[in-house]
Amino acid sequence: MSTTTTLREKRLAAAQAIVDHEWDQFQRVNNEGGRADCQGDWPTFHQMRLSQFLTWPLPLLESYAGDLDAADACGANLLTEKYARMMASTEPDRYAQEIAPHLPVLDDARVARQEAIVEVQIGWAVAFRDRYPRLGVAMRVLRTAQDTLTETSFETYLRGELGTYSDRTLGLYDELVEETVAAGENLSEQAITWTVVLGGFTDLAQAEAAQASVG
Repeated sequence: MSTTTTLREKRLAAAQAIVDHEWDQFQRVNNEGGRADCQGDWPTFHQMRLSQFLTWPLPLLESYAGDLDAADACGANLLTEKYARMMASTEPDRYAQEIAPHLPVLDDARVARQEAIVEVQIGWAVAFRDRYPRLGVAMRVLRTAQDTLTETSFETYLRGELGTYSDRTLGLYDELVEETVAAGENLSEQAITWTVVLGGFTDLAQAEAAQASVG
C-alpha cells in the first residue's frame, strides 16, 4: 500500500469520525420549540458535513477532532455553541442578553482573523455561483444582511462555526485558506464537488446539467 493511499484512508477515516461525533453532539442541541426536523436527517447531515471535511488536511481534521473531544470532556457542545453564535445576527437582542454571557469570549484579534477568512470564503461562494448558477440557487443566501429568523446565511453560518474552533484549529484552517488562495483554487467549489459526488453525480458539470433539466 502506498503512502498516498494510506494518507487518503486516514483522512477519510478521520473525516467520517468527525461527522459521527458532530452528529452525536447535534442530537443534544436543544432547539426552541422542540426537536428540529434536520436533527433526524442523518443522510443530509452526513453528506454536507463530510463534503466539507474531505477538503481538509489530516492535521486540521485531527485538531478539530480534539476540539470535539475537549468539549465533551468539559460538558460543552460545539454544535450548540455554533448555532448560539449565529443568533448574534438572527436574534441580536436575545443574543446579547441571554446567549453571549454564556459563550467563550473571542478577543479582537481572533475576531479579525475570522472575518478575514469569512471574506475570502464569501468571494469563493460568489465565484462558484457565477460558474454554476443552478447549483448556486440551492445554496444558502450569502450575506448576513439577508438573515431572517428562518433562514441563516452562509456568512453567518461560517462565522458561527469558526467561532467554535480552538486557536490551534483556526490557525490550521487559516493556513488551508491561504494555501488554497495561493494555488488559485476555490474551497467552496471543492466542498460542493464532494457534495454532488456523494449525491451520485460524476462531477459539478453533470450536477449543474441535472438542475437545468429539472428547471
